[in-house]
Amino acid sequence: MLALMADGQSNTQIAATLTLTDAAVSKHIGNVFTKLGLGPVEENRRVRAVLTYLDSARS
Repeated sequence: MLALMADGQSNTQIAATLTLTDAAVSKHIGNVFTKLGLGPVEENRRVRAVLTYLDSARS
């Protein structure tokens, strides 16, 4: 999910790629945000999630 987000795909594009519904993708991404400690009022949480993913991929 994060890899596709890092590629710049929208939720709709991710859903099509993974053959999921938009609602399922939104739920999964919400779970990713929660696991990363990025609450609903966090600014730019999609960008911050992708940056966390990219940082961990480099390590």
